[in-house]
Amino acid sequence: MDDLIKEYLDYLEYQRRYSLYTVDNYDKDITDFKGFLIVKKINDFKKVDYQIVRDYMVDLYNKHYSNKTICRHISSLRNFYKFLLANNYVSENPFSLIQNPKIEKKLPNFIYYNDLEKIMEVPNQNELTGIRDELIIELLYATGVRVSELVNIKIKDIDIHEKQITIFGKGKKERIVLFGDKALELINKYLEKRDTQSDYLILNNRGNKITERGIRLILDKNVHKSGIKAHVSPHTMRHTFATHMLNEGANLLTVQELLGHENLATTQVYTHVSNERLRNVYLNSHPRAKKGK
Repeated sequence: MDDLIKEYLDYLEYQRRYSLYTVDNYDKDITDFKGFLIVKKINDFKKVDYQIVRDYMVDLYNKHYSNKTICRHISSLRNFYKFLLANNYVSENPFSLIQNPKIEKKLPNFIYYNDLEKIMEVPNQNELTGIRDELIIELLYATGVRVSELVNIKIKDIDIHEKQITIFGKGKKERIVLFGDKALELINKYLEKRDTQSDYLILNNRGNKITERGIRLILDKNVHKSGIKAHVSPHTMRHTFATHMLNEGANLLTVQELLGHENLATTQVYTHVSNERLRNVYLNSHPRAKKGK
């Protein structure tokens, strides 16, 4: 069983070009299922049938996992069995008969511009690490890139004159993102002051390519020091980029392209955020919409 799991994870990493974060999540989900099978005294993926899959779903529910987490487990295993079936390791995919539980759609969280400015004011511009930290925050907001994309930006990917960066996203799909004068100023300032030779734009304190965890820790530190009462992750910055763009009148297709979404439906969730904001403004501003009028 372990050999098949390793073969699948290698396939995801080296052929599908999935990020290490995504591959790790698949590993955890499949390993969790393997543990369930061992308890059931099943030592072969071929012996898994519809009833065993149903029992596994009950087990996930009993662990009080959210519907979203259960969906992720089932999707991971469904894709794993697609791979096994395609390579003749099994004769059927028992997960193809299972429907994912319904997920309550949550609006993506974002922060308001005044809170963003408070975070931007925290890094000390007299220190190299401060310049780097502000550059990280600026690029997350200015471009809407994923944290996995940010850590992999190389200096050669940046076109200073056109103020754009070539990004290699999920599945190594290439797209162009744009940035403004402030980001340009920080890029130039950071590259001028750092004395470490590296192909990568963002480096850690030891002069090596920064990790995704390193980005999250830097963002957490600056958010905490800013005093704002909100949880802000790199993905929050991505949500904020998209929400602010749409609020300022950007075309949905343009935002889709900048974010690197394959499906427009993925981007459309941000219109719900914009619509909710419009609704609140209307209810709080229109004389005939206010309570008691």
